Amino acid sequence: MFKAILVEKDDTGYRAGISELDPARLPEADVTVRVKYSTLNYKDALAITGKGTVVRNFPMVPGVDLAGTVESSTHPEYKAGDKVLLNGWGLGETHWGGLSQIARVQGDWLLHVPDGFDERQSMAIGTAGYTAMLCVLALEKHNVTPEQGAVLVTGATGGVGSFAVAILKTLGYTVAASTGRPEESDYLKALGATEIVDRAQLSAPGKPLGKERWAGAVDTVGSHTLANVCASMRYRGVVTACGLAQGMDFPSTVAPFILRGVTLAGIDSARCPIPDRKQAWQRLARDLDRSKIESIVSAEIGLGESIEQARNLLAGKVRGRVVVDVNR
Repeated sequence: MFKAILVEKDDTGYRAGISELDPARLPEADVTVRVKYSTLNYKDALAITGKGTVVRNFPMVPGVDLAGTVESSTHPEYKAGDKVLLNGWGLGETHWGGLSQIARVQGDWLLHVPDGFDERQSMAIGTAGYTAMLCVLALEKHNVTPEQGAVLVTGATGGVGSFAVAILKTLGYTVAASTGRPEESDYLKALGATEIVDRAQLSAPGKPLGKERWAGAVDTVGSHTLANVCASMRYRGVVTACGLAQGMDFPSTVAPFILRGVTLAGIDSARCPIPDRKQAWQRLARDLDRSKIESIVSAEIGLGESIEQARNLLAGKVRGRVVVDVNR
């Protein structure tokens, strides 16, 4: 038997709780992993609380991230004893996820834990840090260099935002960090931000075009914030969009794109191809300042604490990353 968070929905309602499960209930797949650490992401919080339509099948074990040791495998690239990690691929949505002591997953979804990281560090980074690196890679692909001007990061105290600030600083960029939590200014400056932008400047309906301010941006927020970021880009600036904390809508105009040549690059981490994932994790191993990882982790919790912490996350009370020790 193993413990997991189980999300259920039936005539009595939607609920999430700790359950003790028989391994026979695990989904069919070719690799069984003894999970050591998972994380709590925005999507996980939506799944646990039922605030969003994240879960597609019930019952479901949430958790888009996991890291642990292979127990058994029929996949040619993985054998018992291998240390592996997994981000996305429908975990916690259509396939049982990482907030569990055991997971059975497709080997094609896995990566070996990169040299230089252990399982806990790989989960401290998790989907958040990996997504942040995908955003940075997209900025580089579109030739946004430090010499061209500052890069804005919205939702900067969240997991993706925190890692984006830290990575961009290491790579030599000038970073502006947008947040609605001014009390976290010292935290963001310690990660590498040189300017703190009040969220209120971006979150309300704005003009089709604003003052040209940034050469690039990492947006985790969506809605009016994303629209205002696009409207405030410099000529041929690049915006990477990877989140929807404010909303899924995009109340913009074509003005930034046809008058300033702005590029809006969508970033999907869940179904990102394996070669791109490997590149992102290799770059994290090279370009992420290890000393910043622990400062971004706001809490390490046990499996049983995840449900309450999910509520805190949605309420905007959580900074950075939450690591879950699933065996505690």
